[in-house]
Formats: sequence, structure tokens, C-alpha cells
Amino acid sequence: MLDIFIKGGVVLWTIILLSVIALAIVIERYLYFKRIRTDEEKLFLRVKSAISKGHFDEAMAICDASPSPFSSLLKTGIEHRERSPYERKEVLKDTAAQEVPRLEKHIGALGTIAHISPLLGLLGTVTGNIRAFGVLGRFGSVGDPSILAKGISEALITTAAGLIVAIPATIFYNALTSRVNGLIVRMENQVNEMTLLLEGGEAEQ
Repeated sequence: MLDIFIKGGVVLWTIILLSVIALAIVIERYLYFKRIRTDEEKLFLRVKSAISKGHFDEAMAICDASPSPFSSLLKTGIEHRERSPYERKEVLKDTAAQEVPRLEKHIGALGTIAHISPLLGLLGTVTGNIRAFGVLGRFGSVGDPSILAKGISEALITTAAGLIVAIPATIFYNALTSRVNGLIVRMENQVNEMTLLLEGGEAEQ
């Protein structure tokens, strides 16, 4: 097995390094999404109840206790409750936009790994075949065809490695991208909900 890694050369080791990076990104992102996951409806009702009573400090404390992009929006809205509805909505939009890079962190790198891994595998195969046929060119002919076949099979190792890395990386990239897009859509809806919530809170005071 070690012999295969050695013969795979620099390209194979590069693919292995990319696979480790991809795995680290996937684990980090899923841990992040698990950490920020919260019962948004329950949180919204608790904050709404506190605001309706005029307990804004309590509402912000509830947000701090459940860190997530949604709670950040709620807290920002509460902090800027004295502004006009239009200004408050703009601030909430800016806050939502600032949360997007945090949600998309490292996902672009995962997509890049998914795209270049097969290309690196192909590069390794091409350079490996060049070396294999170079032997044939130097000696004119090879008495034992298995020698040439062995060289070609070793060259194909990098293609297999590139695909092994690219396929799961693509699956996780699409899954994470879909999850981020869903969160962004919900945040856009929450901006409107938060604006209405604060307007209702002001009307009840």
C-alpha cells in the first residue's frame, strides 16, 4: 500500500492533502450549523412576549442565550428599535448580509477541491503514462507486456484517487450550499417578521 502512495508521486500526495482539507471543512461546517441551530419559532415567541411587555433587556438576553443568525437579527432590531421602520429594516438587511459570509465560510474552498481533484488525478495519469511510454521509447520494445501494463495501472491510481475525493466533496458541497441558501431565504423572511414585531411592540407601548 505504501508503495502505491510512493509511486503516485507528488500529484497523489496533493490529492490526499486536499481530501484532508475537504474533510476538515465538512466537519467544521456541520458542527457550526449544529451549534447555531435553534428552535426559531420558539425563540421568536419568547422575544415577542418580552417585547410586548417592554422588557427589551430580557429580549436581548434571550437572543444572547441562543446564538444564531436569527438571534443576531432579533438583537439588532431591538438595539435599533428607536429608529424609523425604514431605517430599522435597512439595518436588519445589513445585518442579514453580514451573516451570509459566516454561513458560506470555507464552502467555496470545498467546491474548488471538488472541481480540481479529478483534474489533478488526470494530470497524474498523463504524467505517469508519459513515464511509462518513455521506458518503451528508450528500449524500443518491452518483452514482458506486464511491465508496461503495471506502469499504466500505477498512473491510473491518481485518476481513481481524484474521483474518490471529488465525488463526496461534490455531494457535501451541494448539500451545504443548499443548506446555506435555505438559511438565507429564512433570514430574508425574518427581516420582515422582525420589522412587524417591533412595530407591534411600539404600538402596544
